[in-house]
Amino acid sequence: MRQIELLQYVIAALDRLGISYAIVGSFGSGAWGEPRMTRDIDIVIRVSPADVARLCDAFPEDNFYVSRDAAEDAVRRHGQFNVIHPKSGNKIDFLIAAPDAWTANQISRRKAVKFDSETTGYVAAPEDIILGKLIYYREGGSEKHLRDIAGILRISDELVDRDYIDKFAVELGVADLWQAVLSRLDEGRASD
Repeated sequence: MRQIELLQYVIAALDRLGISYAIVGSFGSGAWGEPRMTRDIDIVIRVSPADVARLCDAFPEDNFYVSRDAAEDAVRRHGQFNVIHPKSGNKIDFLIAAPDAWTANQISRRKAVKFDSETTGYVAAPEDIILGKLIYYREGGSEKHLRDIAGILRISDELVDRDYIDKFAVELGVADLWQAVLSRLDEGRASD
């Protein structure tokens, strides 16, 4: 199963189940910036404990691996769990929406994006992707997240509400990183 086929499958399943979602992470940043290879698709979902069985059942075990226990635990603690397509190695990381304002915004502010002629899905707004990437960078230090942010700002800067990012960057504890990214971009533009 190619990654785009997995994306089509999961979007259809979430729509059929009536589960609100927003694609985030590197797949989401590629929608607003520069796409890059990734082995997983990160998706924020809003689910209740009552939804877990139906969601897990949407990924039959003859084609997918998903742990119902891990899914139930993720829903309880607003964590994450994954669904793996073993034959291809592709996976979905489902991140359970927490009851905070920013996480709720990732779903409420999502935008419909056409990935190809057959695939349209909801992607978090570019500001929310940037904030998520700042959090990932803070947690792991990987430069790929900063490159993803730079790509979004190069390609979709006119769509980005920087005041929104400023506000939530403070709340999420990444304001210093956001300012460092902006300074780095300004330096790069000055040397061009």
